[in-house]
Amino acid sequence: MDTTLQTPPPSFGEAFRTWAKIGLLSFGGPAGQIAMMHRIVVDEKKWVSEPQFLHALNFCMLLPGPEAQQTAVYIGWLLHRWKGGLAAGLLFILPGLAVILALSTIYVLWREVPVISGVFFGLQAAVLAIVFEAMQRIARRAIKTRFLLGLSAAAFIGLFILQIPFPLVVLGAGLIGWRIGQARPDWIAAQVKHDADVLPSVAPSWQRNIGILALFALLWAGPVLYSFTAFGPDHVFSQIGIFFSKMAVVTFGGAYAVLAYVGQQAVEIYGWLGPDEMLHGLGLAETTPGPLILVLTFVGYIAGFRFGGLDPLLGGMLGGLLATWVTFVPCFLWIFLCAPYVERIRHVQAFSHALAAITAAVVGVILNLAVWFSLHTLFRDMQQISFAGLSWDLPVLASLDPWMAALSAAALIAVFRFHLGLGWLLGGAAIAGVGLRLLS
Repeated sequence: MDTTLQTPPPSFGEAFRTWAKIGLLSFGGPAGQIAMMHRIVVDEKKWVSEPQFLHALNFCMLLPGPEAQQTAVYIGWLLHRWKGGLAAGLLFILPGLAVILALSTIYVLWREVPVISGVFFGLQAAVLAIVFEAMQRIARRAIKTRFLLGLSAAAFIGLFILQIPFPLVVLGAGLIGWRIGQARPDWIAAQVKHDADVLPSVAPSWQRNIGILALFALLWAGPVLYSFTAFGPDHVFSQIGIFFSKMAVVTFGGAYAVLAYVGQQAVEIYGWLGPDEMLHGLGLAETTPGPLILVLTFVGYIAGFRFGGLDPLLGGMLGGLLATWVTFVPCFLWIFLCAPYVERIRHVQAFSHALAAITAAVVGVILNLAVWFSLHTLFRDMQQISFAGLSWDLPVLASLDPWMAALSAAALIAVFRFHLGLGWLLGGAAIAGVGLRLLS
């Protein structure tokens, strides 16, 4: 397969419009978002090659924070450097942020809006199809040998069955790929592809690094320091700033890997919201565009709404925006700081072997996300099963939602049999969901 770019780099205006489209349509959590981004920037636009996209994804998998959004920032940086990375990253976030803030307001005021509930119901079915298409697309291109297939299966088993921490799975795959690449390179079949660079490389330097660190440290810490001085260290805004800043540093594995910890802290330690409300927030984030980690915006909104000491709606908005700010500013820092170094080692053979193994593991990661999302979409109730010191949330079979199952099956057929476009899929599913909600 030819891995070189087949079209010239786009203008910034064209890229801006495309990133806006991706931001508006990026439903489905990380798996669905990665799938759609891959379809548009690799398959349709051909702005980056397959190795460049997988390289970007693998790199972002190793960073704390939402990997799909950081992949967008990385590709934007490849195309147009600083302004490209900022545009891609912000447009990936802003539509979902606007939606989650609006839905949080509706949630605290009314809770039940049948038409909106129906739209989300339909979109969940479409997202299932998008997620599984993501797995198929990336697996078809990434898994070239039986060894890589086994590594992908091992990653899924490690995550879903053995509950091995995500960073260990990814790092372990990289080490295995590096060692196997030395002894049996034919098992990996990864060769360095000297595909055309989108732009001339950026030379990293200490001056550049210090400047980036100083700028983003100021942007990151500024609102938190203001909260401390204006409201005091014990105020909910100060707590939001500190808590979600810590999350931005330790959230390896994306949203799914950190939701349990965030839920526990927000519910049991801080008492900002109840456990059922945390699940409601996750449901809202699952069915809005943008990173799933925007569920933290919902948590910040509820905390500010209830404990901000201001007008409740104003407090909610400020709490949600603060949580979002301290969560996503570091994402831009990691990419802008590290991208030039990672681009320089992309053509090193040993690194190519390690990344090929990580890519295979990523297929298992996406399968894990797809299964997780499917279970929570198709079944209304889950039960915890424990064995040998491990515990899993498994579905209560009697709680299967027949309408969701039927709508999901229709979406899968539309994607895999009729290759329905993304816009038609999402629009049709949303209309069907509203119809089912109004009739039921």
